[in-house]
Amino acid sequence: MNALPPARRLRVAIVGGGFSGAAVAWHLAQMHRPERLSISVIEPRSFVGGGLAYSSEEPAHRVNVPAVRMSMAPDDPQHFARWLVRSGELERDTDAIWKNGDAYPRRRVFGRYVAEHLAPHLSSGVVEGSATRVTRDASGAGWTVHTSSGLVAADIVVLAATHPQPAIPAALIHLSEAPGFIADPYAPAVLAGIGPDASVLIVGSGLTSADMVAELDRRGHRGRILSLSRRGLRSRGHPDIRGEPFGDFASAPAISALGLLKTIRATLAAARAANVNWQSVFDQLRLQGPVLWSALAPPERARLVRQLRVFWDVHRFRIAPQVAAVLDRRHAAGTFDTIAARLVASNDEDGSLAVSFQRRGQTRIETARFDAVINTTGPAHGQALQLNPALHSLAEAGLIRTDQYGLGIDTSLDSRAVGRDGKAVSTLFVAGPLARATFGELMGLPEVARHAQTVAAEIAKLVETPAEAVSANVAHGPLAS
Repeated sequence: MNALPPARRLRVAIVGGGFSGAAVAWHLAQMHRPERLSISVIEPRSFVGGGLAYSSEEPAHRVNVPAVRMSMAPDDPQHFARWLVRSGELERDTDAIWKNGDAYPRRRVFGRYVAEHLAPHLSSGVVEGSATRVTRDASGAGWTVHTSSGLVAADIVVLAATHPQPAIPAALIHLSEAPGFIADPYAPAVLAGIGPDASVLIVGSGLTSADMVAELDRRGHRGRILSLSRRGLRSRGHPDIRGEPFGDFASAPAISALGLLKTIRATLAAARAANVNWQSVFDQLRLQGPVLWSALAPPERARLVRQLRVFWDVHRFRIAPQVAAVLDRRHAAGTFDTIAARLVASNDEDGSLAVSFQRRGQTRIETARFDAVINTTGPAHGQALQLNPALHSLAEAGLIRTDQYGLGIDTSLDSRAVGRDGKAVSTLFVAGPLARATFGELMGLPEVARHAQTVAAEIAKLVETPAEAVSANVAHGPLAS
């Protein structure tokens, strides 16, 4: 009897070691033994799993959903909650437990949870460095990831890049070199230089804006803080008592943005009549999001993103109650306010940052002076292919392209990148928020975890695929399932 040929070992390079990349690596490791799969994670930070969201050392930065709803394992929702109890973190941080019993630990704690679970599977597969370029081999059968630490060869590449830095609004461009202007709110200890009595303008009013207020407060700041955004909408909080998801949006999904809005309003009214909190309605929307998104034609998706996204964001991405309490206390004390306004101009006048703005519904332009201005306008996902050098190299080669809604990277329904020619590249995958134009809701952790699991399953299929079949399909779309 002839011996079977030895099984090949597939090399997978994951560009980005935040939660998205770490989750893909972890799920892949669960699916195949090391002798069948070689996994390399390229990450500039000192540990894999934290990324932008969960590497912060700031004590005031907390996860914004209860721990029981956070897990690397979509099929085991209590995975993180059990680890949290075993780790002793709750004993060291009693403020993590809110009055209703829900736990909102510090973000770095979740990052440590991810890192600890991934570590046994990546004993020598972490490349500490930044990916600067990704090139396809001349044969078309492989890839090379160029990093600041050297070259990484791969059969499959997964793009799990971190959120890009916020874009600086054009009206603030004259402040970009001013000492009091903070362009990147995610930089370590970036608020340490702001004095306790400083007047602060925060551009943006979402989750990051709330984090900045909480951190300033923890550092002893007592001056005035003004948060400014086009609509002046602050991220909402969690209910005192969590309920089950409420409503049904998937049985007969709306086919227009307006139709969806009407359905949401009707469901909210029904929830009020049934004494159910609005958060339960949005929890159901979140769960059924992929069905709703897929039911909308591209023009309606674009309309949804353009007109309703801001309202979705402030209701969907809620702030931890500990952070909400700081905002409420500061507002009651008269040292924090949120206004709806558009930026008009700015100027650096000997350390005093003058910002002109026009309040919503008014014609008068106001000018106020601040000691510090913090930019929290949100990640510039639409510019990711220009700002990230690795993604830029792939775009220049025609192997990836920006999606039509400006949310990230265009992908096929099986998460493969779509090139300039409109064809999916069989061995180039996109994991995490940059793929949300295809799948809809892909910013929340549960959705990202589920997507990572799905991407890992697609890659696992290739482990069982003959090498020549993979090579033949590199430039001709995804392999048949």
